[in-house]
Amino acid sequence: MNTVLFKGTAVKIKGNLPAVGAKAPDFKFVQADLSENTLYAVQAQAKVVLMFPSLDTNVCAVETRKFNEKLASISGAKTVIITQDLPFAINRFCTTEGIKNLVVGSDFRYHEAGEKFGTLILDGIVAGLHARAVFVLDQDNTVKYVELVSEVSAEPNYDAAVQAVQNLVK
Repeated sequence: MNTVLFKGTAVKIKGNLPAVGAKAPDFKFVQADLSENTLYAVQAQAKVVLMFPSLDTNVCAVETRKFNEKLASISGAKTVIITQDLPFAINRFCTTEGIKNLVVGSDFRYHEAGEKFGTLILDGIVAGLHARAVFVLDQDNTVKYVELVSEVSAEPNYDAAVQAVQNLVK
């Protein structure tokens, strides 16, 4: 069982992250318009899957805006954000922020993403939310890059993730 820190306090997360070179597990999620989608149904040369606690936190909002900007000009790449936020909150955030280049999803209904990708926090004050993680998948859903951010309240390594995407869409 993995652990991460939340504001300096260790919290356990369920399961294991998919390894680089492994096929990523598929999962269902609910989109901002309440329709359902699956990870495998998102077609792209490179998928960046972002999992994090909530768009209502500063770091998650900053991360979403930065990936939206950094990946918007990379043809063949799509970003999928997964959070436990309700679809209404996701829609409000994206509308307010002008976020249009991302596939957004809520794991509130099925909790599959957090369990299958090993990001579901099991204890502490944020139990039930996702730890912060970035996954880059190729068009066949093979994992090419993984980052589990050791401190949930810290930002990920944007440059490393973008480089992994650029390696896939050359």
